[in-house]
Amino acid sequence: MKRGLPLFWKLYMLFFAIPFPMILYYGINSEYDITGLKDKDPWFVMSVLLVSIVLWLFLLCHYFNSWVLFNFIAKRNIERLKNGGIRRQAKILNAVELSGHGAKYPIYELSLSFKNLVDTEIRQKAMVNDAKPYECRFEAGKRVDLLIDQEMKAIPYFIFASTEVKLNIKHLILVVVGWLGIAVLITGYYIYAYQSESFGMGWRFMSFAHPLIVCPGVLTLYIIMAKYILGKIGQSPGDAALIKFKGIGTTAKILNASQTGMFINEQPQIRFELEYVDHRQLTHRKIYKKVVDLLDLDMVKKESVDIFYLKEDPERIAFTSDLAELS
Repeated sequence: MKRGLPLFWKLYMLFFAIPFPMILYYGINSEYDITGLKDKDPWFVMSVLLVSIVLWLFLLCHYFNSWVLFNFIAKRNIERLKNGGIRRQAKILNAVELSGHGAKYPIYELSLSFKNLVDTEIRQKAMVNDAKPYECRFEAGKRVDLLIDQEMKAIPYFIFASTEVKLNIKHLILVVVGWLGIAVLITGYYIYAYQSESFGMGWRFMSFAHPLIVCPGVLTLYIIMAKYILGKIGQSPGDAALIKFKGIGTTAKILNASQTGMFINEQPQIRFELEYVDHRQLTHRKIYKKVVDLLDLDMVKKESVDIFYLKEDPERIAFTSDLAELS
């Protein structure tokens, strides 16, 4: 199953996180009654305000880490890989140019075949910017050298041996400016709310229904739900990558397949009971839950399925078809 939400759903969720709570709150409180403000417990009000500030600070730190710090961490990880990565030679099975006319460098999506860290042949898609197009290095049938992270703990998990890394300063500046803009908007909203709703009584207007706490609360809930759902539908991207790059492929018998009753995006979660033999000739029985696309439901009628299991821990498995979608 492909990961990530389409833009429409992201905007849809954003609407219910920010504009909708504001429309609802200010629609109900268009004629503000200040008589009840005097009776509010100041300690309760300050507690609500503190929770609101903590939630916004959490979100700002989360977005700063995802948008800004991630670039520096990835750069450090790439430099570490160039010095200590495990070298593998990959064959280019297919190359598709994605860059448009007039692009500075051609961009290719490559389908690669190479041996993983335990010498199992795997296929992997990768994007590459070709800074030397005159050398025609990325054509189908040619071979390229890769460097793989032996520990598989940090993104990226592998790079091309010829990779040269540098930060896109212009892009980074735009991202930082955008992040600062969000921080300024949040601060400005606190000031606006205080000036327009306090009526000389401080922060007594704050409540759990106020957008200053509802908006960050919903956004934080989205983050928690995303991690929870990923845990429910199967491996996280990091676990799947670990199994793919340090795992062994085999065929498992499907002893039983039934629905769990859970649906993700109207797609059912299936409970598979599998049996397979590992490299030490030990037989394992494993219950594996997976969200299955409606178009792929016929797989539950099959007698067997291709899987990968982690060599060092054969109980950790993934369907080969899911690993093929990792990028």
